[in-house]
Amino acid sequence: MIYFDNAATTKISENVLEEMMPYLKENYGNASSIYSLGQKSRAAIENSRIKIAEILKIKPSEIYFTSSGSESDNWAIKDILNKKEKNHIISSRIEHPAVLNSLKYVESKGIDVTLLSVDEFGNVNLDELKNSINDKTGLISIMFANNEIGTVEPVYEISKIARENNILFHTDAVQAIGNVKFNLKDLDVDMMSISGHKLGAPKGIGILYIKDGTEINSFIHGGSQERDRRASTENVASIVGIARAISDASENIDENIEYTKDLRDYFLEKLLNVDGIILNGPIENRLPGNINISLKGVKPQTMVRYLDMFDICVSQGSACAAGSIEPSYVLSAIGRSEELALSMIRISLNHNNTKEECDFVFDKILRGMKKFKK
Repeated sequence: MIYFDNAATTKISENVLEEMMPYLKENYGNASSIYSLGQKSRAAIENSRIKIAEILKIKPSEIYFTSSGSESDNWAIKDILNKKEKNHIISSRIEHPAVLNSLKYVESKGIDVTLLSVDEFGNVNLDELKNSINDKTGLISIMFANNEIGTVEPVYEISKIARENNILFHTDAVQAIGNVKFNLKDLDVDMMSISGHKLGAPKGIGILYIKDGTEINSFIHGGSQERDRRASTENVASIVGIARAISDASENIDENIEYTKDLRDYFLEKLLNVDGIILNGPIENRLPGNINISLKGVKPQTMVRYLDMFDICVSQGSACAAGSIEPSYVLSAIGRSEELALSMIRISLNHNNTKEECDFVFDKILRGMKKFKK
């Protein structure tokens, strides 16, 4: 099988799986229990928190384990309902559905929402951001990198604008973690969402970074886990797994980014020489493994199913929108025609892919274009 859909999810790495196994088999105690089996789980959680904090250059107390990036997004955004005097949020038109649907929810509860436009490459307009700020603005939520077209947003500049105006800044870094080199000390955001299954950890584990001093209420109520802020018995094995995944990604990030970017550019050069294949998003300032193309005159569902016949996995867009017959809202936001927006496929590479795989997939895409193009 050739797996070219790493933006949707990744395979659990052998290192991660090996480190998780003791907490799925022998050390299965509840971390809230006071006997030794439970305290082994407690120690594993806190050691994982420390490990991640050292990598991201933050305090362990600023890391909160969640079930997913979507939960983290929901928590960060919906907390504005608790802020009576700061009832305005600024975000963008190309955010992940976890953000956009959370914004729709809070808007239905009386929160004022401003969605910024983006340019033809998916970049947020910073002047529009500045002009949208008012004395009621309580939160700016702009993704670090787009899940469909791979645009890396100017989050450092956005953070500076938020600081200057005393506004909380949240960023969804689900696609950026492991693909963009950064640390939170330099970035200086108030909240950041991370998901484990995008970088070799299992599904069902995420993180919300909450900077010390940030006022935020509990989102899930119940027990006293996560320092009384996020109830639910901790997923110990997956917490250990995400810590190992982040550690491995950090240790090899320079070589992985360089390798993946070179592979992407190699594949893109071949693809863009084909009549009817059009790149969506920027050439530069793009996630290293992201290739988003429109196949003019070809239905993406048809191409995805055709490639699947050869055990090739690609996406017709965001995994969260798979099966939709609506044009991609991200492509519509960057000005693509409905025809191009309805003919998009996303290929997402990582350091486990090869040029030989790219050559094989290119040949099948070429054949598919000849077979299905109207």
